[in-house]
Amino acid sequence: MHKPLLSAALAALLLAHGAAAQQKTTPAATNPKTTKAAPTTKDRAGNPVFPGWYADPEGIIFGNRYWIYPTYSAPFDEQVFMDAFSSPDLVTWTKHPRIVDTTRIKWARRAMWAPAVVGKGGKYYLFFGANDVHEGEVGGIGVAVADRPEGPFTDYLGKPLVGQIHNGAQPIDQFVFRDADGQYYLVYGGWSHCNIARLNDDFTGFTPFPDGQTFREITPQGYVEGPFMFIREGKYYFMWSEGDWGGPHYSVAYAVADSPLGPFKRMGKILQQDPKVATGAGHHSVIQVPGKDLWYVVYHRRPLGETDPNHRVTCVDRLYFDEGGLIRPVRITKEGVGRQPLE
Repeated sequence: MHKPLLSAALAALLLAHGAAAQQKTTPAATNPKTTKAAPTTKDRAGNPVFPGWYADPEGIIFGNRYWIYPTYSAPFDEQVFMDAFSSPDLVTWTKHPRIVDTTRIKWARRAMWAPAVVGKGGKYYLFFGANDVHEGEVGGIGVAVADRPEGPFTDYLGKPLVGQIHNGAQPIDQFVFRDADGQYYLVYGGWSHCNIARLNDDFTGFTPFPDGQTFREITPQGYVEGPFMFIREGKYYFMWSEGDWGGPHYSVAYAVADSPLGPFKRMGKILQQDPKVATGAGHHSVIQVPGKDLWYVVYHRRPLGETDPNHRVTCVDRLYFDEGGLIRPVRITKEGVGRQPLE
């Protein structure tokens, strides 16, 4: 996650800091520290799974390949494009550069981040946050579309899908959840509020709930941003990030419910820093291998010794459940996960 703060004074300080950082910092594409991933062995990926400063990763499977769609982690005004990465086995990764950028999203003048991608009807839809939303500003959650998962993605609506603040939720950090009945939901929100809304069939807007509401708040205890949802054995697992995205204590917690609308019962934290491995572990997604009770958590973290908030890398580790269906705390690793080809 990377966003300006509400306070005008703090915003001014951040802009000044960002300007200084841009003068002193070599762009990530040429910074030697960002061009090296952890060693990949024959059977393990190593963490990070690919080189470069990347955050907020959306992990998903299309066909016989794993895909990761991250934020390009850079100062806000440089964060104007997205790359994607694909793998047949979680170990060997291929970079697909600039799958979308602000030249193809005309209303996005600065910063695109936290992508969420779904395939539907032979098309691929990329949901993203852009700009920000303050009085008189165009920004919020947009949608781009492509014929292939690697893009190129082009603007789908010509304007934000969600461009206003509803229920106090900043329109960022969007996730698209497909329920067991085929209904797609947009789950999103910053500023410690989370909304859920029913997407219509062509993703051009929303279908109100029976009570007439379009945006329903489902904020669980401790929620800050970065929502993610999945179903396992009939239960809805709702996950999110909490803490300061730029600090070492950024982390992931979860809650459980019998419906995507809640009410959600907080169960606790399951992903956080390990002072021996990395700090700031958060803003994640989850991949299930089709047909198997085999799960992975895809997340970003900050290498030890890094203090720049934007110096984040994308990692993959195993996600385990206990006999009662509770998520076990994740052990973040340097070696990463083993090879897991898709059938």
